[in-house]
This record gives sequence, C-alpha cells and structure tokens, in this order.
Amino acid sequence: MVKGLYTSWLGMIDEQNRLDILSNNLANADTNGYKKEGTTNRAFADELAIRIKDSSSAKLPVGLGGISLGVRIGENYTDFTQGNFKVTDRNADMAIDGEGFFAISYTNKQGETFMKLTRDGAFAVTREGYLVTKDGDYVMNKAGALAGNPGPASYIQLDPTAEFTVLSDGTIVQNNQEVAQLGVVDVADYDYISKYGENMYQIVDGGQIIDSEAAVEQGVLEASNINVVSEMVDMITITRAYEAGQKIIQTIDSTLDKAVNNVGKL
Repeated sequence: MVKGLYTSWLGMIDEQNRLDILSNNLANADTNGYKKEGTTNRAFADELAIRIKDSSSAKLPVGLGGISLGVRIGENYTDFTQGNFKVTDRNADMAIDGEGFFAISYTNKQGETFMKLTRDGAFAVTREGYLVTKDGDYVMNKAGALAGNPGPASYIQLDPTAEFTVLSDGTIVQNNQEVAQLGVVDVADYDYISKYGENMYQIVDGGQIIDSEAAVEQGVLEASNINVVSEMVDMITITRAYEAGQKIIQTIDSTLDKAVNNVGKL
C-alpha cells in the first residue's frame, strides 16, 4: 500500500511539470515567433520482487514478479513548426517562410557580445540607420552570421530617411541599390540549440551554422505556433490526472489509518 503513495506522488510531480510548461506556452501565445514547448515522461526500470530468506532454491531467491516504480519526468522539447503570418504593413517587420533564424548580435550586462538566433522579426531602424530588434540588439548581415561574427562589421546600416525593400532572399534594396543582406541562417541539427532569454536561441557546443533557403517576407510577422484551444484542453486533462493522484493518496491514507488504528487493536 505504501508503494502506491510514491507512485501517485511521482505522477503528480510529472503532471505539475507538464502544467508549468503548458502555462508558459499560454503566456506566450501572443509572442512573435514563439515556439511551443512540450515534455515527455518515462517509467522507472521495473524491479523484480523476491521472497526474503527464500530457501526453496539454493542461493537463488524465487521471483514474485515485476514491480513498476511509477513515472518520472523525461526530456523537454521545442516544436519548431512555423506559425501563421500576420500582416502589419511595417517595412521593418519581417518573417521567415521556411526553416531558419535571424542572426542577432546580443550584448549582455557584462558587455560581452554573442550571436543569438530568433524568429521574431519585429525590427526597427535607429536614428543612425542601424537595423535593430525591439530590445535594441543589432540585426546581423549574412556574411557575419555565417561566420559567427557578432561584431560591428556585421551590423546592417541603412539610410534612416529613405524607404527600403526586402527581397525574398533577404537582400535589402534602398535608393535602387543593394545595401545589405539579412543574416538568415539555419542550424544543421536542432538538438544543438537551446532557448536563451525570452525569445532567442543560442548554439551549444557541437552546433553548426549553415545557410538557410527560407524566404523573407516584408511587412508581416510570424505569430506563435500555439493553438490556445488545444492547450486549454490539455490543461483540463492534466488537472484531472493531478486530481486523480490526489484521490489515490487520500484513499491509501484512509486505508493505512484503518490498518493502524482499527486492525492493529485486535
């Protein structure tokens, strides 16, 4: 009976983890370019129950069968499925149609600069003409992105007083001249990228930057790939599973109470 307490408790922890991730997804349902997260679970290895001090077979206790020790939290994953596009008609708003990321030159509080990746194309042009994110990080050009160089040489600088057009390959045309090319790149294996901050990704050791064949759309933004209705249905399912674990614990607790306080008196 006590084993049931642990099994239920482990199941409730797993459901709590799923609920935390689902809640974060719902909180980012309106975040540009956000990618849905999910989680997996797996069972503990079965243990073979045996008879204590069994002498029926010489030095070989007879097994009574397998015992499952419950479920445990597995791995979290990111669903990189493309989200829907929403039209904004702003020249500095861009979206990637296909697999790939915008390369960003990100500087942390310690003044260290790194290259990060994002699907959020809500950009702006500063007074100096630099193309930046909504947080002020510089958008990188193609050459700098492929080389992994987040320095000033990779920044995109435009004429802040003139309109510009972005072609499907990321080339920026201004005053009938090609000014720069957006640093739209991809990663050879998505297992080598991890989330960083609110809506960016970073390459971990072993990751390889490659060119992207995705098309760039101007005047639109990519919405998150979260289906709010589906997430709400999953939330109800998780809540019910958590409540089921609570009821099992209450039932076992009631049984133990009777065993100790009533049966033990006989």
